[in-house]
Formats: sequence, C-alpha cells, structure tokens
Amino acid sequence: MKKTSAIDARNRVLVALSGGVDSSTAAALLIEAGYEVEGAIMVFEGIEKENVDLASRVAAHLCIPLHRVDVAEEFNETIVRYFVSEYERGRTPNPCVLCNATMKFKLLPDKTPATTDKLATGHYARVENDRGRYVLKKGRERNEQSYFLHRLDQDQLSRTLLPLGKYTKDEVRKMARLRGLPTASRKKSQDACFIPDGDYAGFLRRILPVRPGPIINREGKVIGEHKGIFHYTIGQRHGIGISHKHPYYITRIDIDDNSIHVGARRDVFKRRLIATDLHFIPFDILEKRLSVDAKVRYFSRPGKVIVEPLDHGRARITFKKAQWAITPGQSIVLYRGDLVIGGGIIDRTVD
Repeated sequence: MKKTSAIDARNRVLVALSGGVDSSTAAALLIEAGYEVEGAIMVFEGIEKENVDLASRVAAHLCIPLHRVDVAEEFNETIVRYFVSEYERGRTPNPCVLCNATMKFKLLPDKTPATTDKLATGHYARVENDRGRYVLKKGRERNEQSYFLHRLDQDQLSRTLLPLGKYTKDEVRKMARLRGLPTASRKKSQDACFIPDGDYAGFLRRILPVRPGPIINREGKVIGEHKGIFHYTIGQRHGIGISHKHPYYITRIDIDDNSIHVGARRDVFKRRLIATDLHFIPFDILEKRLSVDAKVRYFSRPGKVIVEPLDHGRARITFKKAQWAITPGQSIVLYRGDLVIGGGIIDRTVD
C-alpha cells in the first residue's frame, strides 16, 4: 500500500471486498463518512467467480475503483500449505486467523497499487487507540468476529478501520437494502474460502495419502479401523463408523501410531491445555499469571481461565470449568470484558 501525506492518508482507505454484504456495507458507510474509498479483492485458486463478480458490481454501484489482486502463489504457500500440514499432523487448523494476519491485513494492501494508508474490512469488531497503543475489542453483533483478528500487530491495527463494529448483522443487511447494494441478500460465506463446496476431506484426499489405522476405545482395545486421520476432529460423533449402545466421540488423534481414540461424551471435556505461538495486543510479552476469559473456538462460550507463562513462548491455560472438545490446531483467544488480550494455538491438552 502506497503511503501518502498525513492529510491524504487520513481520508483515503482501501476496503477489502469479498463479494459479501458486510464488506460492501463497510465501503458504503466509509464513502458516506467522507472517505475516499478504493476496493480490492484477493484472487486465488478456489475463490468463487461469483465473489469476484459481486465485488465488481458493488464497486460499480458505489462508483469506486476495484483492484483484483492476484495472491495465488502466496495464498497457496502460506494458507493452503498450512491447512494441509496441520491436518496431516492430526490437528484441526483455523485458516481464517492466519489469513487475516498474513494475507488480508498485510499482503493485500502491500500488493494493491493504491495511494491509501488505511485498510477497512467488514469484520464485526472494533479498534481503539488507548493512550498510544492500539487495542482490539469485541463488536456489538452476537456473532462478533474479534476472534479472527486477534493476531493483528500494532502496525496493522493502527491502519485498520472496522465500520461495522457498532452494528448487528440485521442492521447491516437493512442498511445494504436501503442502499441498493447487490450483496444485500447474500448468504454467509463458507469457512474455508478456497474450498467452495466445503468438502474438506475431499480436498485433502487429493493431496494427502489415505492411511487407514486403528480406532481404540478407552480401555485400549482396537474396535475398528478409521479411513485416515484427516477425516476426523476432536469431539466428532458422526462418521466414525462403529455401532455401539452409547455414542462414541473422538477424544484423541495420535499421529505417532496413526490411531483414533474414542470414548463417551464426558471424556471429551478437558480443563487444561498448552498454547504455543502466543500473540498479545495490550502488551508484548506475558510476564506473569493472568486471570481472564478464553474461547477455544469461534462459536464456543468464553470460560474463566488462569494463564501461566512457560518457556519458549508457551503458556499453560487452565479453565475453571471443563470445556468441550479442546482441539489441537485451533486458536484459543483471551478476553477481559470486551478487550481482546491476545491468543495462541492450542498444542495439546494436559490431564
């Protein structure tokens, strides 16, 4: 992203359009607020043509330029390779978290030939300046999206505008209809945008070898054969392929012996985990114990935790109440009220 003078930078913004209602409405609101807006959409293998077409229609409707930014090589190297390697390790990644920090809020503005200094998206979250340090806060929407932005650094947050942070989804759809936006009735997009049909297992089967292995119950007995570990995740109930008077749930995936472990529903609840690759927003380094709230996945409810710093940038996180399906590879995000403290990657649970 090309920097301009301080005066110009204050009024010029690049909006990351996705072909959805949220980013479209964000662009419209910024124009009405007096900003000079340009749009950009990332183009890569797997993106639906409909998304690009709708972004073009929105840009035309708003009379703003649209940059189609080819990030195919970088997206494949950074996001797709990470997605595949995590499943190969028996983990369940969240590619959206990595994509925001490395692609949407970094590579996209850097590769866009625009003379703007700010980036805006349609995320439901808020960025504020707290005495010279930028902080991230929850949005007003029930399904607010600060979880996906917790890895943004100070430079990225200082350049970020989130116009939808104070609105709900229903309010945004109403504003989109009133403004005649082509995306006003567009449904929510799928989680992994590079897999349009949502068939993760099918996508992975085209890349990874399928290695069947044993399914082991809580007594250590082999009770069946799985069809490859990347077909499964912690807490999964359906698709295991074993009949039993009580449902089996996946409790552990062991990459070392290529096994899937199953048990009762109660066995899926855990209280303690080790997190790695930590990133914090209000401060740089975790130096002492924290008492905060945490979510182990986007749709989970926050629970009270104690966070204890360990060596090598790790932390031990203990929930007051056991949580359902704490899953290696997923992001754990820490909160204090509406304030996002930061987060990391779940490495493993600890008994």
